[in-house]
Amino acid sequence: MPSPPRRDTPPTPERTAREWLVTNGIGGYASGSVEGACLRRYHGVLVAALGGALGRTVMLSQLVDHLRLPDGRELRLASEERADGQAHGPDVQAEFGLERGLPVWRFTAGDVVLEKRVLMPHGQNTVHISYRLQGGAAQLVLRPRLQMRAHEAPVTEAAAAPYEVLRQGAGHEIRSQGRGDLPPLRLLLHGTGGFQADGGPPRDFFFRIESERGYADRGPLWSPGTFLVALSDLADCTLVASTEPWETMLALQPAEARAAEQARRDRLVAQAHPAARSAMAAELVLAADPFIIAPVARRHDAALAQAEGDAARTVIAGYHWFTDWGRDTMISLEGLTLLTGRHEEAGSILRTFLHYVRDGLIPNMFPEGEHEGLYHTADATLWFFHAVDRYLAHTGDTALLRKALPVFRSIVEHHLRGTRFGIGVDPADGLLRQGAEGYQLTWMDAKVDGWVVTPRRGKAVELNALFYNALCLMRGWLDAAGDAPGAAGMQAHAQRLAESFNRRFWNAQAGCLFDVVDGEGGDDPGIRPNMLLAISLPHPVLDASRWAGVLEVARRELLTPVGLRSLAPSHPDYQPRYDGDLRARDAAYHQGTVWGWLAGPFADAWLKQPGSDAAVLDGLREGFARHLREAGVGSISEIFDAEAPHVPRGCIAQAWSVAEALRLLVRLDAAATPPSPSSSGSAPRGS
Repeated sequence: MPSPPRRDTPPTPERTAREWLVTNGIGGYASGSVEGACLRRYHGVLVAALGGALGRTVMLSQLVDHLRLPDGRELRLASEERADGQAHGPDVQAEFGLERGLPVWRFTAGDVVLEKRVLMPHGQNTVHISYRLQGGAAQLVLRPRLQMRAHEAPVTEAAAAPYEVLRQGAGHEIRSQGRGDLPPLRLLLHGTGGFQADGGPPRDFFFRIESERGYADRGPLWSPGTFLVALSDLADCTLVASTEPWETMLALQPAEARAAEQARRDRLVAQAHPAARSAMAAELVLAADPFIIAPVARRHDAALAQAEGDAARTVIAGYHWFTDWGRDTMISLEGLTLLTGRHEEAGSILRTFLHYVRDGLIPNMFPEGEHEGLYHTADATLWFFHAVDRYLAHTGDTALLRKALPVFRSIVEHHLRGTRFGIGVDPADGLLRQGAEGYQLTWMDAKVDGWVVTPRRGKAVELNALFYNALCLMRGWLDAAGDAPGAAGMQAHAQRLAESFNRRFWNAQAGCLFDVVDGEGGDDPGIRPNMLLAISLPHPVLDASRWAGVLEVARRELLTPVGLRSLAPSHPDYQPRYDGDLRARDAAYHQGTVWGWLAGPFADAWLKQPGSDAAVLDGLREGFARHLREAGVGSISEIFDAEAPHVPRGCIAQAWSVAEALRLLVRLDAAATPPSPSSSGSAPRGS
């Protein structure tokens, strides 16, 4: 199918919604717009990570808060967008920021200042929304609105209604009469006040970002009533919403939960790499935390890990809609866990994935609420080798290597003789090829309505760079284990691949590398960032004499302040913007759209050049610093428009974007510091 026409219309000014995110370490989260309105189907004050097939479920969509002053005025603190076209903004001035990575609002009305905070106790499907009044007295009116549904379900879904409200001691339970498989939503007020039940029919609301993305955008939210709270100077009140048992909710007072979470976050920063304990790097250490979770939905993982004396851990690829993806996990591992000092969790993640190797492949992703992964990926498994190498460099954990080595040997054997999806080494030249009709197997994986936008079937440049790196690592590991014949075999395969790679992939006309050779349409000269992996990995497959040319082309054609374009602007399929409905977005996803994670490989490759100017990378540091105050505040988005102003798009918080930005900062710190003797943990490159 031909690609869509290039959209060259100049970008129009856009209002990018600022959003906040708080997570609980088990996959659940709270998130919304800074102004308060529900703009996405994924927004919710409590999105619980429920076990089994339920997966993540929106339990409490919104908490509408009003402030009643002694003079009788009632001030709206949050905005809302109703389906009848009425949009209401807040009535008071608000300041928003993060403290220890957690959201804080300060509302000012004359001499009255109200502070609002949100946190989730770690490991619980519980959220605390706390308020403190500074000056005078007032009444707080809190109205919960909800629609219990899977967080991926369209906002039109109303199968969970009707609801029933039951009083339980000092709190209330809201149960779905249409969804008996869901736990109740439990609400408990800590403060001076009570609950007034006035639940009527649901009201329809407009979800603006869903509309912009071409999805169902109007849906009902139902309210059981209001909490009326009397506030006095410097007195706290907290509404707790949870799916946990009452005894768990009551175990910690709000002040205790807040102190515990603050202490946990202080420890995260204190244990990180010395270059990541302050300023922007420390912000990214906290931004990395939401992605590392215990996968409660996959009970087999938890049971197996516990039986082995371990703890199951995995990586959420992005918020709000991604689950855990093999590729994203392996690329993100160093930045998320090793530079943040979370070595035990890194080991747990790697051991968890070792259990899932099938036919020489690790899963591409785990669907929401399911136990088995999908294996349609050609590169995730090769990134696994790289992740283990980085783990060993930071930890020296030879026990994990001993466990991984026979699995890795099997992976290489499967690739040499061929495995699923046409993944295998071409015996004619030793290069790795891949491709199966209807599948998108590399990281450039957009597919819509059966159309694989960038199929890249054939011999992709980054797959061969990754396979070469894996072979070299295996050679070093086997040699250290005393298996000289095995090491020699890996060396022979690596040598053949390198010779063929440097002969076949060099595009003399463009002065860089082909993206794919022996593809469906021959050799693909499109200038893409994939070629950087031939330089950036610990064992670069590209001859060093050609590095400078490749890097200059990448700098000139692909580099932006927030990552690298996925395709050069000179290409006829280049798309300057990522917007519109799903088909339009997927058509642009890898056709120019900027990816933040690519800043890491570019920095690795750039700094390998003797006498390289690290100042070239300062633009990335500055670009990411600006971005931390927009979109998902305090995190880094998945993607950006290819052209200035590089509007952030996709997920508001993406694991590999955060991980590689953090790794970039640590690398820049190291580049500015005189080198000291150290061991990389990798075997030296052979040729």
